[in-house]
Amino acid sequence: MPDPCHDKPFTALLVRTEPAGSRVTVTVSGEFRLDDSEDLRRALRTALATSAEGVSLDLSGLSFTDCSALNILLSLRGQAVAAGKTVTVTAASPAAEHLLTVTDTYALFSATRAGSTACAGQPSRHFDDDDGLLRTEVVQLRRALRTRPDIDLARGILMASFGLNPDEAWQVLVTASQNTNTKLHHLARDVVMTTEQGVPLPDPVQRRLTAAIACARRTGRHPQASSRTRSGLLSPRP
Repeated sequence: MPDPCHDKPFTALLVRTEPAGSRVTVTVSGEFRLDDSEDLRRALRTALATSAEGVSLDLSGLSFTDCSALNILLSLRGQAVAAGKTVTVTAASPAAEHLLTVTDTYALFSATRAGSTACAGQPSRHFDDDDGLLRTEVVQLRRALRTRPDIDLARGILMASFGLNPDEAWQVLVTASQNTNTKLHHLARDVVMTTEQGVPLPDPVQRRLTAAIACARRTGRHPQASSRTRSGLLSPRP
């Protein structure tokens, strides 16, 4: 049976900015961790401030990311709209694409959507006047935010049950989601229901989740799993 772990060294986050005409291209590569939040936020704000029309994001080299990075991107986009600028994702790695897709926010950073929401050098009134577009965007943002509690709760369950840190718990969910072709928020909801209501996970999902947890525990030093693991999270189906 192949080892589910990817025994690769940690790749530090690298953010490069480069003027591209009236825009600034920001290339983000490596693994995003919680500690990288302030550096990424600062780099993106500087790029937006120094651009005439906005920021183009190249995320093709981003090998790991989470909702914290998405919050930074959404915040940047709000600042851009207020300044009459745009933020677009021109390329995305599988990890970045997965995050944007499962949260239904990918369209917010498309060139077509961005170009229709603001004009360079003009205030955001043009955007606010388009009530239909505003309603669509609010629905998408609410949908993304609605899935966040289950994801955060599932991460907390994995952290408490198996002694994982926040990044490891997130990676367990992402890995199991990808390997079972299950949307991340659906998997998170199932983990929560398994713990709170004793609803067993489907066998394929349980196997993939178990493998991802084992990988995370092998690649770090963790204490013995707590008694929460006996609450039914990884128990066999009756």
